Amino acid sequence: MNNNSEIQLTWEDPATGERREPRLRPPITFGREFARMPAEHNGQRVARMILNSNEISRYHALLEWEQDQLIATDQVSVNGIYVNGQRQNRSAIANGDTLQIGPYAITITFVGNSPAVNANQINQNSRIEFNPNTNLPDPNWRSPQQATPLGSNFPPPIFREERIPVQAIHATGLPVDEYDFLAVGAGLGSFIWVDLLRICGVKSEKIIALGLEKEPYARYKRLCLNSQIPLHERLRSNSDSCPDNIWGYPSYAWREAWHDITKIKFNQSFQYLWQVFAEPTYAETYTPRAANVFDSIDREARRIGWDKIYRYGRVRGIRKTDDGRYCVAYSRAPGNHAFLVVRYLHLATGYPAIQFLPDLQAYREKYQDFKSVVNAYEEHNHVYEQLERQGGKVLIRGRGIVASRVMQRIYETRKKNPNISVLHLMRSPKPMGNKFGKSQRLVKNHYEFQPFNWPKACWSGELRVMLEKASPEQRKTLLADWGGTTTADRGDWQRITEQGINEGWYNIQFGEVKNVERDSQGRTVTHIQEKNFGQITLDADFIIDATGLDAKVEASPLLDDLVKHYHLPLNSLGRFAVANNFELVEMQNEKGKMHAAGAITLGGPYAAVDSFLGLQYAALTAVDTLAKSRAPGVQRLNAVTSLGQWLKWVLNKSPS
Repeated sequence: MNNNSEIQLTWEDPATGERREPRLRPPITFGREFARMPAEHNGQRVARMILNSNEISRYHALLEWEQDQLIATDQVSVNGIYVNGQRQNRSAIANGDTLQIGPYAITITFVGNSPAVNANQINQNSRIEFNPNTNLPDPNWRSPQQATPLGSNFPPPIFREERIPVQAIHATGLPVDEYDFLAVGAGLGSFIWVDLLRICGVKSEKIIALGLEKEPYARYKRLCLNSQIPLHERLRSNSDSCPDNIWGYPSYAWREAWHDITKIKFNQSFQYLWQVFAEPTYAETYTPRAANVFDSIDREARRIGWDKIYRYGRVRGIRKTDDGRYCVAYSRAPGNHAFLVVRYLHLATGYPAIQFLPDLQAYREKYQDFKSVVNAYEEHNHVYEQLERQGGKVLIRGRGIVASRVMQRIYETRKKNPNISVLHLMRSPKPMGNKFGKSQRLVKNHYEFQPFNWPKACWSGELRVMLEKASPEQRKTLLADWGGTTTADRGDWQRITEQGINEGWYNIQFGEVKNVERDSQGRTVTHIQEKNFGQITLDADFIIDATGLDAKVEASPLLDDLVKHYHLPLNSLGRFAVANNFELVEMQNEKGKMHAAGAITLGGPYAAVDSFLGLQYAALTAVDTLAKSRAPGVQRLNAVTSLGQWLKWVLNKSPS
């Protein structure tokens, strides 16, 4: 290589797990503060890379060419740099090496003087979207590329206005209904907000929830089943994170224990309670069964009258009205459109899309093969059925919670057919876990373990308070330190990987993927750049992408249109910039208020926004705001009214 050569840096964002692939020409500096890094080095302009973490010094490291060698030098940082897991002060970097700086594991690839590729554009096209007509993951669906939803005859041209006259809405001749409260999405976030409104005194006829499926957990349940979490298996959630019960008591552990007591299963009953009492030091963290969660939501849905609140509809656009409310244009069926005019609106649309690796997207487009290369969140039971019949080799990409569950599913299939092997392709080694203060995550076999997707104190402890008080810049740093791709700290998953390694049917491979092809036998062939052996190939019968979900606002045509039309600010992670009460402040319209919840708010005042308890917290702060602003029918709970509503919940009586 020569001193004009570019290099590609590849890493996963520590806060979100999303892939970053900048292509730069050294010298390159890394640090926490832009102004502390030099603008020039040896007469050359420096590419300054900001890495958000308290583990990173203001000016941490330098990458530069020296006599055709790429050299990484630690700039007397507090926590040092690691090259391929070994701490170094100064080290030559080879093609494919991993440079670890704080929580950032950066793979370095030499790319020469070839034209730079727009990685953002590649990643934008490399996602699996949910078909808005079916709510199912659809690899063939692509959202319209126009900036607004006005490319068809609906919504009408009046939606180009910043504030729409209510009279003009009625003048369209389409149906117009008016409500006080509207939940857009009708998923778990909407359900929890509606549930809290009902508990706080709002009548069901004053609320409407718009979505594509009547069961509020429908999409979540489908993603669980697709990613191999059947109804009898346990979710990655806490005992008292109950979407059906804002009080958290009795928790799932108490309910499961009572159920087993009635079945004379005293040992199992005691085990659940012991887990909650002793976790995580003396026992594994208790997590609820999927079926129990869904059944409890069904019970609460009947209690609050969800069937009267829910309405099928695909939301096409949202605008402010001239009388201080909001107009929502939605389609009830193809060619059947209507409007809703509401005072208070709640956005909880969930994940807009599924992440899909660019090389796998390219493979699908080239070969039109949707059976050999699959995403873990798509329906892919055919993979395990064929493995059970014929055996074969599976290549797994990604190493988070979904990859662990896929591994367990393959392990169960191997009991019926042992002629199955697994190759786990990871971009780089994971020699050590993320650190924050004196705490550091456990790592085994390059999996980073943690009971939940965020440290537990992010839900209701000191880390929650710290994030809420932090500035936007401080939040970027904190989320980078706390986040990352982790899997649940479960002994059975650790034993499966240990057994697979010892028996030789499970192998871990590191390398950067160049492309994926299909051979003459119809098998997938993955070409990777491996550090020690150069370019090598990995063949497999199936490739399973377990790299996660996409929560960026731009992935949703509805949300993207709202952002562009009203010039709404986004936070550092590309999500809505919400206030501490989850309000979209820029969308205030006289007394009208709009709140958001879920993954589309990550980067704001709360870390675990897409968890059950996170959705409850967002709903609670939003409804408290509505009560303070004297929204009609909303009464703040006090000790007496809360106890009364809890008793109604216990007795399964309607809130009002």
